[in-house]
Amino acid sequence: MRILIAEDETIIRLDLREMLEKAGFDVCAEAKDGEEAVTLARTLEPDLALLDVKMPKLDGIEAARRILEERPIPIVMVTAYGEAELVSRAVEAGVFGYLVKPFRESDLLPAIATARARHEVPITVIPSEPPAVSRAPREPTEEPNPALGAEEWYKREKARRIK
Repeated sequence: MRILIAEDETIIRLDLREMLEKAGFDVCAEAKDGEEAVTLARTLEPDLALLDVKMPKLDGIEAARRILEERPIPIVMVTAYGEAELVSRAVEAGVFGYLVKPFRESDLLPAIATARARHEVPITVIPSEPPAVSRAPREPTEEPNPALGAEEWYKREKARRIK
């Protein structure tokens, strides 16, 4: 799997690269700002993108929106900001995961797996209830079941996470 990293802080970008490569992923590109992320996503066509929310030139949420308009891929927002307003904006933009810094490899890899699963099976998000931000996302306990419908699966998964 080819991954694009967009993070304006060099040390965090290098840490992400190291964690991803150690886990067997191919980091196909690194961007220092949102505009560069959009350009690299267009030219290199990664399978997934990790985007910081607060970046120069173009924030990560707007970069995600532009990337998804051109080519839908799973996107995970990686940020130090877990405010509900930012989470809501990310969900509205169509991102599939949200990870709050500081994080460990054991947080990052499940966030990627969850984003990939959500990208493959669309989930209806209720706009009035933004998803809870957690520091350690967990793997879903059951596979999305088309017979249940996306909304029912989402409700069950949300209830499971609250426990």
